[in-house]
Order: sequence, then structure tokens, then C-alpha cells
Amino acid sequence: MDWDKLRIFHMVAKAGSFTHAGETLNLSQSAVSRHISSFEEDLGITLFHRHARGLILTEQGELLFQTSSDIFTKMMAIEGQLSDARDTTDGDLSVTLPEFLGTSWLGPHIGNFHKKHSEIELILLLDDRIFNLGLREADAAVRLYKPEQSELVQKHLASISFVTCASKDYLSSHGTPKKLEDLTQHTLIGYPDQALVPYKNPNSLFTQAGISVSKNRNMILMNSISTIRQAIRAGAGIGVLPHFMADSIPDIVPVLPDTKIDPVDMYFVYPEDRRHSKRIAIFRDFLVDLVGKTRF
Repeated sequence: MDWDKLRIFHMVAKAGSFTHAGETLNLSQSAVSRHISSFEEDLGITLFHRHARGLILTEQGELLFQTSSDIFTKMMAIEGQLSDARDTTDGDLSVTLPEFLGTSWLGPHIGNFHKKHSEIELILLLDDRIFNLGLREADAAVRLYKPEQSELVQKHLASISFVTCASKDYLSSHGTPKKLEDLTQHTLIGYPDQALVPYKNPNSLFTQAGISVSKNRNMILMNSISTIRQAIRAGAGIGVLPHFMADSIPDIVPVLPDTKIDPVDMYFVYPEDRRHSKRIAIFRDFLVDLVGKTRF
């Protein structure tokens, strides 16, 4: 079996079209199409149904794609292990973490990491979705839940506490709520029900108060903790923020101090087969040191 043709087939199956695969492979659409046709001739089978709307894998194509996915996943894992086995810290390191942690916590300190470890080409992927570390979508991750996969090494970093808060200007204009029931008289800022969330139940305050976030004219909804902080700071309403994000802005003050909001655990995780990576170890130690300097 031709290895180059298998690689091109794999990219086409992932992309769903010759054009998109060609953009990734730096090949023309016609060149990709010729490679696939030649591959089908070599194998004596049809791998794709061609439609005006794109490509659909045949049954045989599905089987080959599953096999090629296993092959390339193992190849990427071996590549990472070989890189880790070298007695050097040179190379790239991709780390995924929730957007608000990158923006409000890690981002301001990343320059210090680069000064100390300029040999590491750091790539931060700020996204609330869960990257598949086993498929090498990233080398490591900061996650806000305890991973259940046994093949992941996990290091508990901190427990993030939360505070109900508002700006001084908002409270001056609208008054300060004294109990949960008073929130029905205020503009509230929360997370949309159907949005991808960075941690479990970011609207727990409103759940406790018996307030629905949908179809509620007193609600402003946005799927970004960083933007919620900006809205609270600007006097838009009352919301919930991690303590470290609220504490950094003097204009934001706590309300309803007796209301309990469960903390969220933060973990640094990476695949077991990357346990000996010096780059991952250096970044892990950097995070542990930074956690020690942060009031979570």
C-alpha cells in the first residue's frame, strides 16, 4: 500500500472534500482527486461516493479510515515519545485551557515563562471544548474537572472559588440585594443554557434563587467569563466571577456574601505516554509556582 496515498486519503476523509484536504496538504484540488482515483485503482475498490455537496465514505472507505486513524494516532504518539526521549527541552508544546483562564490568569505571566524557557515554542489553545490529548490535538491541558481516563496523568492545581458581585456604580443606582429573592429585582448576567460551558453549572447562583436564565428579560446571557467580567465592571448587572478575576478590579464588589457557590477544581493533565517529557514537566512546574502566587 502506498503510504503517501494513504496519508492523502486520510486527510480527504477528515476534511470531507478534495478542496479542503488540498489546502491542508498544499496540493491542488485536481492533484488530490487524481491521487484518490489512483489509490482506488490500486486497491480495486471505491472509497468515496462523489456528490455535488461533497464526499461520503463508502463502507470500505469507512473501514480504511478507521484503520488509518489508528495508524496516524499511534504514529503521533510515537513521535511524541521519541521527542520526549531526547535529552533536550527544545521543541514545541501545545497546551489547551479554558478561555478565561488564559486571558485573566495565565496570559499576563506567559512572558516570564518565555524569558526563562525561550527554547520551548509554547502554543496556548484557549477554548472551552475538550481537546483529545490521546489524538495529539494538544500535548497537555488545564481542565476544570477531574479526568476519568486512566491513561491521563493528572496534577491537581487549585480549587477556584467564586463570588457574586456587581460594580459600585450598579449598586449605587439599583441598590444592593440582601437575600437571594432580591435578585428577581435586578439585571443578572449569566451563561446561555445551550452554550459550551468551561465548568459545571456556571449559573448555579440563579438555580439556587429559582430564576430561569431563558426567556427572562432581566437576564443578559453570554458564553464568555471574561466578557461577563467586563459587563459587570461596566455596570450592566449582577453576576458570578472567580474570586481572582473579581479581586483584580477595585470597582467590582461582592454581594450576598452568605450565598454558597461550589468551588471548581483545576487540574493539569497530559497523556501517560508523555510522562517523561521535559517540556511538559517544565510547564507543569511553572503552573504550580503561579498557582502559589494566586488567590483562588
